[in-house]
Amino acid sequence: MAAWRTYAVLLSRSGEDVFWSLRGGSRWTHNFQQRSGFRKVTRKPESKNVENELLDSSETASHRRTSAPHWESPPPSSSSPRDFGRLVRPFLFTVGFTGCSFGSAAIWQYESLKSRVQSYYDDLRADWLERVRPQKRGDVRKEVNQWWNSLSEGQKTVTAILAANVVVFCCWRVPWLQRSMFKYFTADPASKTLCLPMLLSTFSHVSFFHMAANMYVLWSFSTSAVSMLGREQFVAVYMSAGVIASFFSYVSKMATGRFGPSLGASGAIMTILAAVCTKMPEAKLAIIFLPMFTFTAANALKAIVAMDAAGLVLGWRFFDHAAHLGGAMFGIWYILFGHELIWKNREPFVKIWHELRTGRGGGNGGEPGGAA
Repeated sequence: MAAWRTYAVLLSRSGEDVFWSLRGGSRWTHNFQQRSGFRKVTRKPESKNVENELLDSSETASHRRTSAPHWESPPPSSSSPRDFGRLVRPFLFTVGFTGCSFGSAAIWQYESLKSRVQSYYDDLRADWLERVRPQKRGDVRKEVNQWWNSLSEGQKTVTAILAANVVVFCCWRVPWLQRSMFKYFTADPASKTLCLPMLLSTFSHVSFFHMAANMYVLWSFSTSAVSMLGREQFVAVYMSAGVIASFFSYVSKMATGRFGPSLGASGAIMTILAAVCTKMPEAKLAIIFLPMFTFTAANALKAIVAMDAAGLVLGWRFFDHAAHLGGAMFGIWYILFGHELIWKNREPFVKIWHELRTGRGGGNGGEPGGAA
């Protein structure tokens, strides 16, 4: 068996993390870091078998000494990697998941409106109990409630997204989970698992800096985005954007033949950023480390789209430019056309759900007023 040396490079990017590896001219994913550690021998290798044994022992020793997450290389797919027929299932998954996301958001909004009156009375009761009960000094729960109430609606909405990203980031650090993490939390059109990773990779980060940068941008734009779209519509747009960005990445990799696993939330975040910049083009933005330089949201969006378009055309490999462009295009399209085509036409679907809800309630209650 010929001996292969594997070199792996982790590129942490604000968009997607891409793992590039070269193995006999092919791209395979291996462990994050490798250090050379040849075993001491007493005589010169006289055959290829001895040389293979030394190289294998070198890789084994490096696995023992590194503390970074690593995984085994997945087996190659049985079908041709550049077979565009493999994109049919991801396309159907993208369309179906997007429809389910907006349908679920419409039902969520309907149920929220129905429960608003009951929530109002619950809040009144909670305020009354707060006045009656004696106050406790140093009450941690009270401090947490005060912090939570100080957040905007948008910040409260993205808190669950941030928590999910942190949980997935911690799972990458568990050695016995890494095979499953690579299978389901990285998106690659050459992989056997195509559809589910398109969603799960949106919550997946290996680099702490990558996750922190993405979550900071999401947190910064959450207040404006949720104020503009509403909580339910925002969640539907964000979840759909992650899958759509992954599909654009799939198409680009299939067309160029540059395969490799991708992960990260920046495709979905680009949709939110593009939606806010399209809706409020004159808003002033600034870079966190250079607050003295300000620019309009429209100019920022143009610069980002131009950079990703150039990267896609020129074949830059530092970012997953296709995923960025896919997310940005979806955000621009949704503000200009998608909101009218999708969200404004949800009433027939909500009416069907209302009839199902009230019909079930009337049958159980048996009173005419139960269906009102």
